[in-house]
Amino acid sequence: MVYLDYAATASLLPGVRKAMHDAEEKLFANASALHTPGHLAKYEIEKTRELLASYINAEPSEIIFTSGASESNNTVIRTFEGCQIETSPLEHHSIIETAQKYMGKKLPKLYSYMLVNNETGDILDLEKNVKEAREIEAPEKSELFEAKNDWGKPLVTDKKGGYVHSDLTQALGKVPIDVKKLGLDYATFSAHKIGGPIGIGALYVRKGVPFKPLIVGGNQEDKRRGGTYNTVGIVGFGEALKEIVKENSIEMYDKKIRKLRDTLANRILKEIKGSSLNTDLRRNKSAPNILNASFQAAEGESIQLYLDAEGIVVSTGSACAAGDTKPSHVLMAKTGDAEVAHSSIRFSFGLDNSMEDVDRVMEVLPGIIDRLQKISTIKMES
Repeated sequence: MVYLDYAATASLLPGVRKAMHDAEEKLFANASALHTPGHLAKYEIEKTRELLASYINAEPSEIIFTSGASESNNTVIRTFEGCQIETSPLEHHSIIETAQKYMGKKLPKLYSYMLVNNETGDILDLEKNVKEAREIEAPEKSELFEAKNDWGKPLVTDKKGGYVHSDLTQALGKVPIDVKKLGLDYATFSAHKIGGPIGIGALYVRKGVPFKPLIVGGNQEDKRRGGTYNTVGIVGFGEALKEIVKENSIEMYDKKIRKLRDTLANRILKEIKGSSLNTDLRRNKSAPNILNASFQAAEGESIQLYLDAEGIVVSTGSACAAGDTKPSHVLMAKTGDAEVAHSSIRFSFGLDNSMEDVDRVMEVLPGIIDRLQKISTIKMES
C-alpha cells in the first residue's frame, strides 16, 4: 500500500504504540487520585504537558489537554459567544460552523486563522491578522468582561480589543512553531497528525486571556476542562512529540518530503493533460507535505476510488467532511470554480514515504485520468 493521506491521519508510530501499551499496564489509575498509582499517572501527564509547552515556546500551565482539534477549536470560539469573530472561508469546519453559530456584535473581537491549510497546505498570513487585532482599541465594559471564570479571576486581565487564535493542527512537526513569536493568544493541536493516537489533542491558552470551559464538572486541567484524564492517550501524544524532536521532523519534512511533493507535482503537470495545482509550491507559501491537484473532466471521488483499487490511498479534501457531495469549501473559496473543486485530489506525505511511492502513483494515475476524461461529458479545454 502507498499511503498518501497523512494530512487526514498519520499511522501510529511504533514507539507510541509501545509507550501506550506500557501505560495501559502500569498507569491505569485515575490521575486525579491522591494515591501513589494516581500520582504516577499524573506525573506522566505533566511530562507531556512540559514537552508540548517547550516545543511551542509556551508555559506548561498554558496547555490544556482535550479530545482533539475540534474540541479545542470549539472551546475557543464558544469562549467568545456573542462577540465579534472573524475567520476565513479556508478554515476547518469546526471553526467555520461554530463561529457562524456563536458570533455576535460585542467586543472583544476574536480572529481565528489557521497557519497551514489542511486541504492545500497553503501557509496563511498570521502576522497580518495579529497586527490587525493588536490595533483595535480596548472595548467598553461588557458582560464578557464582567464575568468570572472558574478560578474566580476576571475573565480578561489585560486591556486590548482583539485576540488571535490559530488552528496549528497541520503545522505541528511540519513547520516551526513559536506561539510567542507568532503573537497568539490561543492555539490548537492534535496528536494523530504527528503519529500519535486519535482522540487526544491540546489547546494553548495564553495567561490572562478570556477563557470559558467547554466541559465542566470536574477539577481536571485546573478546572478548565472536566473529565477523567485520558492518560494513555496523553502518554502517546508525549511519545509522538519525542519522536518529532528526535527525528528533527521539521528539517526532514523541508528536505526529504518537500522533494517528494514537488517531484510528484512537476510530474503531474508534465505527464497528465488537463492537470493543475491548487497548492503554491514556493517554500514560504506552503507546508512541505501537502499537494492538492485538479484534473480537468475527471471527478475527484472516481480518481480516489481507482487509486484505492491500485493500493494508493489519497483523499478528495478534508476527511471530516467525508460523505458530503458538495465541492470543497476551501477550493471554492480559493478558486471559485466548482469543476476545479470537484476534480481535486489531495496527496499528503509522511516521513515513511519514498520516491518509489511517487513512481508508483505516476505508474497508474495518468491512465486513470485518461480513462475518466474519455468517458466524461465535460468538454476538455485545448
